[in-house]
Amino acid sequence: MEEMKSAKIEIQRGASTSIEIQHQRTHVVNEIQELLKHLEPPLSLESCIYRVPDYLRKLKQEHYTPQVISIGPFHHNANEKLHTMEQRKLRYLNYFIECVENFDISLEDLVRIIKENEESIRCCYAETIHLDSDHFVKIITMDAIFILEFFWRDFFNDWTSEDNGARVETWLMSAIKFDLILLENQLPFFILEKLFDHAFASHPSYSRSLIQVMTFYYFDYYNTQHISYSPHLKMKHFLDLLRTFWLPPFERIPKRGNDVVKHLHSATQLHEAGLVFKKDPSSCLLDIRFTKGALRMPPLTLDNSSVTIIRNLLVLEQCHYSDKAYITNYFILFGNSDEDRNLVSSLVENVIYVDMNSNFDRICKDLKAFYRKSIFPWHSWLETLQHDYFRSPCKVAWTITVIIFLVLTFLQTIYIMFPKK
Repeated sequence: MEEMKSAKIEIQRGASTSIEIQHQRTHVVNEIQELLKHLEPPLSLESCIYRVPDYLRKLKQEHYTPQVISIGPFHHNANEKLHTMEQRKLRYLNYFIECVENFDISLEDLVRIIKENEESIRCCYAETIHLDSDHFVKIITMDAIFILEFFWRDFFNDWTSEDNGARVETWLMSAIKFDLILLENQLPFFILEKLFDHAFASHPSYSRSLIQVMTFYYFDYYNTQHISYSPHLKMKHFLDLLRTFWLPPFERIPKRGNDVVKHLHSATQLHEAGLVFKKDPSSCLLDIRFTKGALRMPPLTLDNSSVTIIRNLLVLEQCHYSDKAYITNYFILFGNSDEDRNLVSSLVENVIYVDMNSNFDRICKDLKAFYRKSIFPWHSWLETLQHDYFRSPCKVAWTITVIIFLVLTFLQTIYIMFPKK
């Protein structure tokens, strides 16, 4: 009787445990399903404006953060020192509306264009923007119109107004330009085009490409190759345009390779080995050539302003052009040089790359070969022997036969000269 009672209790305990486990599973399933309901949409193929990854930002935060003006949602209301420019944005908005009203364009018309393209604009940012529609549209409208008014006045040198509120101090002009090239501080260029075309279609100075021409003019200092605007040239945003300024023409862009540069001898070592460094007249930074014992390359000036541009270009390539990271390749190449490590390699610290510009890869191999031949002349003889003989079985057999013959002849000569007593 006692045994039956004990068995019954065990069955009840087992049933209770089973029910408890079932409840736990149900609870976990419910929690996961709740998480799935709030799952953010995947990264859009249109994404081109990114947050700087923390592993890069922590190294030099000041090179990625706007100092005087926020553009777009990432840095909106993020820093009190940026609030001053919000008043100037409003003033420029007022000037812009006063101008376009002459062509029967109202603020409502401009807001409508932003609203109609809101989803496309949001897709350009590589994260979900947690702002309601009205707030988001207001930010984009004010920032886009500020840029259009600012570029117009810069292009036509029109800085006069009744209250002189349009004029920008020299120091501020420079600071704005730097802030406008930061990766996190971008607007998609297509919305600037749409607003401009709608607002100025009836203006006597209007042309279809005027906004592009004005943009090229504003960033002309960085256009060292003097690239002219072309309808085939599509910029995603201002930083993307600066990358275009640095690249060679499309037909001269090299292919990608799978090799990784592990080490390159320092400039001092290469110079001691006889390498001559020459300034190349090319205006394209990536035009590096190694011919007849001379490394020819365009000069590069590194100062605080150029370093800011370089760092943002490297991040853009990390995030968006990982398979076309030509600028990254350039600095990886010279970051491997011992003499330049403190100056250049800090730019590529923590930068990830998986392949190399085929031209740069060839130059690296040529420089290594040049160094070996200069410092170790016998190494060249060994390479020739390996290339000419050791790849052919017949030649290998013939070479071994000759070596054996010579060794036996040498031993026989020794035996004759020094016979055993």
